[in-house]
Amino acid sequence: MRLVQLYIPRGERESLLSLLDAEAVEYGVMEETSEGAYEAIASIPVADGAVDAVLSSLRAAGLHDDVRIVVLGVEASVSGAGTDEELDDGHLSRDELRARAVDLAPRFSTFAILLVLSSLIATAGLLTDSAATIIGAMVVAPLMGPALTASVGVVVGDDDLASRGVMLQGIGLVLTVATAALLGVALRGTVLLPPGLDIATIPQVHERVTPTLLSLILALGSGGAAVISLTRDVGSVLVGVAIAVALVPPAAVAGLGIAWGEPMVVLTSGTLVLVNVLAINLTALVLLWVIGYRPHRLEHLDQTARRVLTRSVVVLGAIALLTVVLIGVTLGTYQTASVTHDVDSELERMSGDPAFASSVFHEVDVSYDLHDVYTGQTPAVTVMAELPPGESVGPDLADRVRERLESATGTDIRVTVELVETQRSG
Repeated sequence: MRLVQLYIPRGERESLLSLLDAEAVEYGVMEETSEGAYEAIASIPVADGAVDAVLSSLRAAGLHDDVRIVVLGVEASVSGAGTDEELDDGHLSRDELRARAVDLAPRFSTFAILLVLSSLIATAGLLTDSAATIIGAMVVAPLMGPALTASVGVVVGDDDLASRGVMLQGIGLVLTVATAALLGVALRGTVLLPPGLDIATIPQVHERVTPTLLSLILALGSGGAAVISLTRDVGSVLVGVAIAVALVPPAAVAGLGIAWGEPMVVLTSGTLVLVNVLAINLTALVLLWVIGYRPHRLEHLDQTARRVLTRSVVVLGAIALLTVVLIGVTLGTYQTASVTHDVDSELERMSGDPAFASSVFHEVDVSYDLHDVYTGQTPAVTVMAELPPGESVGPDLADRVRERLESATGTDIRVTVELVETQRSG
């Protein structure tokens, strides 16, 4: 249930109440005794899903724009049986949705402060490999709101709101990358970080420099969940969505890539950020339109429909281009994982093979990363061979191991064998 309040400007009471009577709207009137611009308040009880229909009907009948409209939530209604419950689909009205969207795009000073703080937290969490710290940064980060604000602005025909949402997203991403890059430059080479730190080897960073096609599916689903939480006024879901499709951590990784001079880190993490942002915007835009949100004025409907279509096509095209990178990362990641798996499996089969003097082989390290796949670098495998006491191996052991591993993996491999004479208790 909603309570729609119409603040009636001075001199318009009779005309407005006549309009309500003509539309057969049930209402109550409260006199305004202050010396302000309004002389009365008309309160109209409306079912949740009927707010849009009632306001559209009143506007079509001549409701002026100078009448201030306030929509309030009602905890319970103990009378009024026979209200239009069949119109209650659980969605916020157009005016309520726009008001929520405005709240999701805070003042720039507030937005910038929260974003810088969340970027600092995320960068520190990435460098210390702290998942809990990164989750904290996700909750603080205000980037999800402007994405929804931009989409709401487009579908309701509010150009200023749409532009503000897009502007905040763009500035927010640049601010996040810059903050992380500056902090990375300040910390690099200090006692706070290990000497010669390779940021790509940090698990929390590595997770964000190897985005796959699953990242796109996650972003599309998160965009849909964000819209449902917004239109059905379930704010707590937005927190979960913000964590699921976090925008600040991968943007912070891109900043660290700049600080460490790692173009591959910048490319892959930057791709993940853009895919997330674009997928959220696309899903929100399309889903809001499908749900049925439209501009107030019917004469703006065709223009808004064209804008929704144009933006959807542009965003979809950008996602398609970025998907090429995701496909490349997916295939490259599969290739590196496949080589590691095949090496481990073959070494297990070789252990105890009489051809290798009953040696036991263990994979110590497989140096084969994503950039090695596309730069043509040969995988480097370090193998430890346990030898029984008194056993000896020929000088060609490394070559024989390499031949077996190359046969198993189907690729050229450089092999280093570390020999260890082992005794085991009986």
